[in-house]
Amino acid sequence: MRGRSDGTQKRRIITYLCVVAIFLGFLYAYYGSIFGSQSHGASAIEYGSRSLRKLGYLGGDDETDGKQESSTKLFGQEDGEDEITPKSFPVCDDRHSELIPCLDRHLIYQMRLKLDLSLMEHYERHCPPLERRYNCLIPPPSGYKIPIKWPKSRDEVWKANIPHTHLAHEKSDQNWMVVKGERIEFPGGGTHFHYGADKYIASIASMLNFSNSNLNNEGRLRTVLDVGCGVASFGAYLLSSDIIAMSLAPNDVHQNQIQFALERGIPAYLGVLGTKRLPYPSRSFELAHCSRCRIDWLQRDGILLLELDRLLRPGGYFAYSSPEAYAQDEEDLRIWREMSALVGRMCWRIAEKRNQTVIWQKPLTNDCYHSREPGTLPPLCKSEDDPDAVWGVPMEACINPYSEHDHRVKGSGLAPWPERLTAPPPRLADFGYSNDMFEKDTETWRKRVESYWDLLSPKIESNTLRNIMDMKANMGSFAAALKTKDVWVMNVVPEEGPNTLKLIYDRGLIGTVHSWCEAFSTYPRTYDLLHAWTIFSDLEKKECSPEDLLIEMDRILRPTGFIIIRDKRSVVDFVKKYLTALHWEAVATSGSDSDQDGDDVVFIIQKKLWLTSESLRDTE
Repeated sequence: MRGRSDGTQKRRIITYLCVVAIFLGFLYAYYGSIFGSQSHGASAIEYGSRSLRKLGYLGGDDETDGKQESSTKLFGQEDGEDEITPKSFPVCDDRHSELIPCLDRHLIYQMRLKLDLSLMEHYERHCPPLERRYNCLIPPPSGYKIPIKWPKSRDEVWKANIPHTHLAHEKSDQNWMVVKGERIEFPGGGTHFHYGADKYIASIASMLNFSNSNLNNEGRLRTVLDVGCGVASFGAYLLSSDIIAMSLAPNDVHQNQIQFALERGIPAYLGVLGTKRLPYPSRSFELAHCSRCRIDWLQRDGILLLELDRLLRPGGYFAYSSPEAYAQDEEDLRIWREMSALVGRMCWRIAEKRNQTVIWQKPLTNDCYHSREPGTLPPLCKSEDDPDAVWGVPMEACINPYSEHDHRVKGSGLAPWPERLTAPPPRLADFGYSNDMFEKDTETWRKRVESYWDLLSPKIESNTLRNIMDMKANMGSFAAALKTKDVWVMNVVPEEGPNTLKLIYDRGLIGTVHSWCEAFSTYPRTYDLLHAWTIFSDLEKKECSPEDLLIEMDRILRPTGFIIIRDKRSVVDFVKKYLTALHWEAVATSGSDSDQDGDDVVFIIQKKLWLTSESLRDTE
């Protein structure tokens, strides 16, 4: 009995030791893989200067708690110990190749944000706090190629650059897109215009009795908002008529639609009609369009239609193609009756209704608003409401009446396109700007852009650039100077400065409001050129990290794309420290080209094409 007991005890000890060994081996494998991947930069979790300091990639003190150090130290204007700068940044996992930090559904789940899904709050911007930001460079997907050039890109893109084909299968009967070998082709169809956007656009122009069935109406219709745009074929086919559309869609079940639009070289923006105002000023668009955009326009006292009303110019149109406009079943008829009653109280009238489309028109003056019965809903907005305040501002279920000027002149008073590009906008007076100031600004930027292209000329051809972003657009004169180029410009007006975006729209250009302390609402690799005029100097006034901005600019920029930094010398010296870590290379540097530029330095950078080892293995 004693021998048996000893044998059993030995077996128990051996079993116990084996279990412990296996457990320790598991711990080693698990934590070893984590630390190993971090040491190789494969799975960095955070993104920002605070995180980089913790990881040892940046100099600085953790006691700053993520706040920016004094600007003088950041941009090298103070004598003292030099900051440590990284030789490389970590590279995000391949699963982050399409990361949009402020529109990241995984972040919403992880932070357990309590959002109302019925109001589309989960498709609105929710930016990560400092401790959850990524500090890694976004890698291109496996097999990534330099995008096809415009205008060919309107009709086809590389499948490897956006490896998502579910829309081609889901919308196969609607001609959204077709997969053909290594390419994805876009026949120009849509949910409501299977046989081509060009024919559909001509039919809308015909409904409005515009000459030659041209929707631009001899230059009087220039800016369009396409809500629920799909892959933006409607906006793509408007361009040939000298009409520019802001194609808008959320990162929803058709989650790559805006990515396809931008890859094609079509103006587009990730956004949703939810609870916040869209980031565009009042009276920005001559036409709003919805083709089966699946929006409940009757919800919350018509608040979404009232948002469109805020955005439409006096006499602007809303083209609505949806079953409610033509179907005869009981539910569609109910919706049609209620929508008709609502827009009637909003003083819209039916301009034309034909087949499956209805076009409403907004009034030119305040007369109809003042003639409504007392207590009519929706009410007029309060006089203190600023219809141009949009950054994070909740929508209001009210009508914004026109200013006395617009009411008196019965319209926007804008010149037709292309004259309006250089004609002083009527709303200049809102800022106390004179016509002379406007004309001088236009001429200054014409000369500056001419100088930029001289510096870029050894590196670019006529079709190298298509999608351009002006990160601080002011009055839009940078974009205006590019009119002869086959490009489009996303004009960004920083939210903390004068809200000059309405001047940009009045010039027939498009853009958005944004804070450069946060990530922009776009996919990675969507712009060919970023123009950063004093953006970094502006960060000196805020508790925002210039390192974060550099990494965000890298995320937005396509491989082989360019950055033009126009700022003071100390900023340029600061950026130069990070070129190697960001896989960027200097192209040209130039001093100020006139007395009014002061100490401005122009620094042009090109982003290199690089692939992760995983991507290279997959490609092979």
